[in-house]
Amino acid sequence: MVKDKEKAKHAKAGETKFDMTNPGRAAANPELGLSERLAFINQQIVIACARAGRSATEVTLVGVTKTIAPALIKAALESGLRVLGENRVQEAAAKITGLSDATSQFQAQWHLIGHLQSNKARRAVELFDAVHSVDELKLAERLNSIAGELGKRLPVLIEVNLGGEGSKSGVTPGEVLALCERADKLINLELRGLMALPPFIENPEEMRPFFRRLRELRDQAQRAGVVGEHFNDLSMGMSNDFEVAIEEGATFIRVGTAIFGPRA
Repeated sequence: MVKDKEKAKHAKAGETKFDMTNPGRAAANPELGLSERLAFINQQIVIACARAGRSATEVTLVGVTKTIAPALIKAALESGLRVLGENRVQEAAAKITGLSDATSQFQAQWHLIGHLQSNKARRAVELFDAVHSVDELKLAERLNSIAGELGKRLPVLIEVNLGGEGSKSGVTPGEVLALCERADKLINLELRGLMALPPFIENPEEMRPFFRRLRELRDQAQRAGVVGEHFNDLSMGMSNDFEVAIEEGATFIRVGTAIFGPRA
C-alpha cells in the first residue's frame, strides 16, 4: 500500500501536466505515460478519501494485469504499483514465474480476482498471495486443505453477486452470512472481507447503491459476530468508478484500463 506522502507526491507530479476529472480519461490520453497514469490514479485516491474522511493508506490499488505483457507489468512495478491482480490461474502462472525477481525486489503481491474453479485451487494457493473470489463453501474448504498442506495461511474474500447476474459468479446477498460463518472457521484461511463485480453502468454515481450494499453486508457480518477481527476489506470499484467505491468504503480497488490503457 502506498503511503499518503508518496501518493501526494505522485499526485502533484500528475497534476502539473494534466488536468483530468475522470480516471477513464487517463487511459484515453495518448500523451500520458504509465508512471503518470499511476500518479493520476494515486491523486484521485487521495482526493476521494479526503471527501469520505478516510486516509489514503486504507485503500490498496490492485493493478489488473489480464492480457498485459510482462515488460509492461515490470514497468508498473518500477513506477510504484505493488499489488497485481490476475483473472485466470493459467495465464497468471507464466507471468508470476517470469516476474518473480521483480516482484521480490519490490515486495509486490499477486492477487487472484477472477473466478476460481476447484480443479485450479492447488495452483492458485501456490501462486497467489490472496484470493478475492471465493464463491462457495466447497471451494473454501479445498483452499483451506491445500493451504494447510503447503504450510500457508491464505487471505481470502467472499465474492457476492449483487446484481443477480447469471453470467457472474458469487453468492447471493442472502447467502453471505452463512458462508462467512463457515469459512471463518477454516484455520488455514484468513477471511478478510467481501468482493463484488456489480453490473457495469456508464454513470459511476449509479454504481453507488451496489457499493453501499456490499459495505452493509460486511457490517452485518461484523455485527452478527460470525467473522473475526480481520474481516474488514471491501474489494470493489474499477477504472470507471473507483472514486465512488472509495467513498463507500472500498479497501481494494481493481484498476486495469486507467493504468495500462485500453486492451488490444
